[in-house]
Amino acid sequence: MYQTTPREPELLTHREDEVELEPFYDDEYDEELTEEEARAVRRKKIWRRVRRTTYVAFGLMLLAPVVAFAIAYQVVEVPNPEALAAEQGKAITILYADGSVMTKYAPGEANRTMVKYEDLPESIKHALFAAEDPTFETNVGFDLKAIARAAYYQLKGEQSGGSGLTQQYVKEATDQTDMTLSRKFTEAVTAYKMSQQQDKKDILTAYLNTIYFGKGAYGIKTAAKAYFGHDDLKNLTYSQAALLAGMVQNPGRDWQPAYQQERWNYVMDQMLEYKWIEPSYRQSEPFPTPVEQTDDSGLEGPRLHIRDQILKEMDKVGWDVKKSQSVGVTVHTTIDPPKQLAAEKAVQDVLGNQPKELRSSLTAIDPQSGAVRAYYAGSDGTGLDYATDTLQEAGSSFKAFDLVAALKAGKGLGSTYDGRSPKTFNLGGTQITIRNASDPNDTCGEKCPIRKAMELSLNTVFYEMVIEVGTQPVADAAHAAGIPKSVEVQGAKKDLLVNETGGPPNVGIAIGGGEAQVRPFDMASAYATFAARGIYHEPFFISKITNSEEKAVYQHVDVSRQAFDPDPQKNQDIADNVTEALKPVVKPSTGLACAGRECAGKTGTHELPDHADQNSKAWMVGYTPSLATSVWLGRDEGNVALKDAQNRPIFGGGLPGQIWKKFMDRALEGTPPEPFPKPRKLNQFDDPKPTTTTTTTTTTQKRDEDNRSTTTDPTSTKPTTTKPTTSTRPCVGLACPPTTTTTTPENGPDPIGGGGSRPTG
Repeated sequence: MYQTTPREPELLTHREDEVELEPFYDDEYDEELTEEEARAVRRKKIWRRVRRTTYVAFGLMLLAPVVAFAIAYQVVEVPNPEALAAEQGKAITILYADGSVMTKYAPGEANRTMVKYEDLPESIKHALFAAEDPTFETNVGFDLKAIARAAYYQLKGEQSGGSGLTQQYVKEATDQTDMTLSRKFTEAVTAYKMSQQQDKKDILTAYLNTIYFGKGAYGIKTAAKAYFGHDDLKNLTYSQAALLAGMVQNPGRDWQPAYQQERWNYVMDQMLEYKWIEPSYRQSEPFPTPVEQTDDSGLEGPRLHIRDQILKEMDKVGWDVKKSQSVGVTVHTTIDPPKQLAAEKAVQDVLGNQPKELRSSLTAIDPQSGAVRAYYAGSDGTGLDYATDTLQEAGSSFKAFDLVAALKAGKGLGSTYDGRSPKTFNLGGTQITIRNASDPNDTCGEKCPIRKAMELSLNTVFYEMVIEVGTQPVADAAHAAGIPKSVEVQGAKKDLLVNETGGPPNVGIAIGGGEAQVRPFDMASAYATFAARGIYHEPFFISKITNSEEKAVYQHVDVSRQAFDPDPQKNQDIADNVTEALKPVVKPSTGLACAGRECAGKTGTHELPDHADQNSKAWMVGYTPSLATSVWLGRDEGNVALKDAQNRPIFGGGLPGQIWKKFMDRALEGTPPEPFPKPRKLNQFDDPKPTTTTTTTTTTQKRDEDNRSTTTDPTSTKPTTTKPTTSTRPCVGLACPPTTTTTTPENGPDPIGGGGSRPTG
């Protein structure tokens, strides 16, 4: 039947065909969770979030460098080699202390010649690849392994390379040298972009046209000329190219023969490994010694050594030649023109008519600041620097440090020792006989005060003193005064005032022999500490460096300390007491007294082995409150007898003393006299009352270090010295380090008791 009335719509809430469902949770059951189950559920949720966060972070970590690289690629600019070359090699102006020009240091015009790839011989290409980047021809501008290694070391706070040739060229162009990851990243991006835009041949050519090789040489053409005198690059041998390529790593060490040898050997070995040279060539080819450079600086003779010292100090303070020439700086030095002229004239006046084989150095330092006022390191500026590049036995000039150790140990200038000669000491079962070079009549006697022993330079007193106070305190006193613990001499590091195993020196140090080997420059610095009443000031040549706008980019900061004791008064007392003991050495009767003023100082000689009356080194070191000066005299051969024009032995009070006196008088002329302060009495200061002593002599048999017996006979009219019987390494000149030896004293008629030392094996 048809229904005419519409059916009432059903309400959704009342639908009979739907079944009401219970809510369902995927991590929950009908029954209530226990506390332990709830914790497990929470842990699952937390780890799920951690995993998702880690995935996102890892993805961003992978993506971020790619994005950063892409952005940086668009921003960085590839350097232009012509523009870079135009910015290189500006002149460095070097001034004296009074502002007058000493010289201008600028590279030659050859570095403006840009060579072409076709001009580059295979020798220099292969040598450069071997030295800096063996994969250059195949990499994308950088080596990921090398960069990763560099990053690892930098994170550890250490430094490491990692730059290929392209990166090095970028660093050269941007002048960015800070050891940071951001700099390395930017450098790598720029290197990559350059590799994409330019051919490898063009990159290599740009690099070789602009890189610094040392010796003022920018670019391979200038370097070939500076090192080997070649105008044509095709004349470069593989051996010569190896040296040039090796110097790229650290061109500031171009003056060190040992470093040159090290780098040459490395590059030659690398070329052999990569089969760019044959084994026979590697084995037979000698080291290619660089030629002597012609100098167009306007300086000559000893002043070339001054320039070299200034260049070294520039490198030390962070303004090496390369950086300085990119700015065009002015270097203000401490060298005082009148004092420098006085030094040169004093040496010329005294040595002018003497044997031409004699070599000398003179260093003068301001004790109150450490400023080097005059520097004479040899007459030939292209030869060996005798002030800082040689080690010499100090002889009796080292006794000042014996005295410091004794004063610190409670002794005083009035403390007494047996001053008679000869005197035999038992050292660990070995009998050592020591003799005095002066006071042949034993006037100082059995109870000789230290101050008198210093004036007469009595070896027996200082030998016994050092046995008592110890050799290490003496070495410590010398280091405290200004003798470095280690130095670099002719490219080789040398620890000073230690025995062969690095331990305390032997007793020979007491009289300045054996291990008492020092640089003449450092003796001036150490005696300056006495003049400054115990305050050590690190010596320096450069007061400041200014840029083209005359703004200081470097300013010297005084590096000073109390040398001998942390207590200011005691430190001063020790220095003043040493000065008191050294003043009589330069009294008028010695012929060394300063004109119209007080001076203090000490002579010294080192006796020639096998010759009891000949010396191989001679010294005079002394000071006023305003100037400390060290003078050394020797020969290139090392242990060779020093003879004057009359064929007489040379002692410290002779030619070195004359040079010292002439210089001091001229350098201080016109300045007011400066008396030394009266010293406070330290320990046993006053001399004991004189007593009468009887001198006895004996014949003593001793054994040297090889346990072979030698006999000395002090009863003879003319004193003799024990002869060395142990074998020593033959000295072939100052270029070889002196042999560490045990010492007995010299035995020569030094008119002022210069004292000295003599090796015995």
